[in-house]
Amino acid sequence: MGQFLADELTALGAEVEQRPLGKQPGKEHLELPPVVIARYGNDKNKKTILVYGHYDVQPALKEDGWATEPFELTIDEKDRMYGRGSTDDKGPVLGWLNVIDAHRKAGIEFPVNLLCCFEGMEEYGSEGLDDFIKVESKKYFKDTDAVCISDNYWLGTEKPCLTYGLRGCNYYSISISGPAQDLHSGVFGGSAHEPMTDLVNVLSKLVDPQGNILIPGLMDLVAPLTEEEKTLYPDISYTMDNLHESLGAETGIHATKERTLMARWRYPSLSIHGVEGAYSAPGAKTVIPAKVIGKFSIRTVPNMESEDVNKLVFDHIKAEFAKLNSKNTMDVWLQHDGKWWVASPKHWNFSAAGKAVKQVFGVEPDMTREGGSIPVTLTFEEATGKNVLLLPMGSSTDAAHSVNEKLDKRNYIEGTKLLGAYLHYVAEEPTV
Repeated sequence: MGQFLADELTALGAEVEQRPLGKQPGKEHLELPPVVIARYGNDKNKKTILVYGHYDVQPALKEDGWATEPFELTIDEKDRMYGRGSTDDKGPVLGWLNVIDAHRKAGIEFPVNLLCCFEGMEEYGSEGLDDFIKVESKKYFKDTDAVCISDNYWLGTEKPCLTYGLRGCNYYSISISGPAQDLHSGVFGGSAHEPMTDLVNVLSKLVDPQGNILIPGLMDLVAPLTEEEKTLYPDISYTMDNLHESLGAETGIHATKERTLMARWRYPSLSIHGVEGAYSAPGAKTVIPAKVIGKFSIRTVPNMESEDVNKLVFDHIKAEFAKLNSKNTMDVWLQHDGKWWVASPKHWNFSAAGKAVKQVFGVEPDMTREGGSIPVTLTFEEATGKNVLLLPMGSSTDAAHSVNEKLDKRNYIEGTKLLGAYLHYVAEEPTV
């Protein structure tokens, strides 16, 4: 895919390089996929926009439940384009290439200098990319005036949005062990401290059924809701029916769209993800696991710093385990973290994108944040010191990362127009 992108960009007249990132950490026999960087235009009188995307995708097999072959483009009668990566993120990446191609074929001067940064490891944590961006921010990317990323989605299916914030993600593991090996519950049940029982008890002290995080002091880290921020929610095109449609059930926690969106974007959440070491196959097995590892994550928001969050998490879990008076041993650690990001939606980068949405779709865009994480967003902002905009192409029903991922043909075509119009409005926007 990296070579394909490099060839396509070269054919369009861009100056293209494939930069190696070295070996994959922990798997030194594997080379990391190269970063494909490209420059289209070098006019000192024009703004320079850096665009990012990724050419790798999540794994997919037909037997996972796909209705079509996941790596063959299939278009149905409703013009939905099915295939792994169609919306995340191959469609949007090709959108940028289409914009260059359209200008060439129409004989229209390209409005900006375009820098491209397309990686092949985003779905595995963008390994190697942060260091590359930090180094190149003073070299290849030094002329950047603003950054645009198209790797997210509309809030619904009809109205475009501009995204100015993302939650971060701290991912934790809790290990509890005791016996030297797995035990038979008929022989040892009731006579030994069971790691699984301890783990379930500890996990139950993290979050309640209403989504309230039970870790003391954690909510005190959260930036307070301002009156200005409150005004952004009522006009957003979203209903509780949209939530129920996405869930496939009426199992939402909150009664209003405003509180639902705030829970999704601007407040932290804690989710329990799974248990290693426990019996999980169908049927019955009366084993007492000797060691189990529980996994959970906290989606972080401004102003939650990872170091502060970690201390509160570790202290709370150790305190709750101590209350069990168990002779088992417990350990808790951070697997990885990614920081939250919030940009100014009043920057000229966003103003240009808003005008482009109005031009292409005839409506004002919703200004949204998102509950998920794209850590490279913050990396670009910190390394370049420039405003970063998330300008989505796909819709909320695209099923990225899931089976039957798709991109509506309308979103692909109109989304490509949007990317092109954005560059023209960027060229016109005053920067003061």
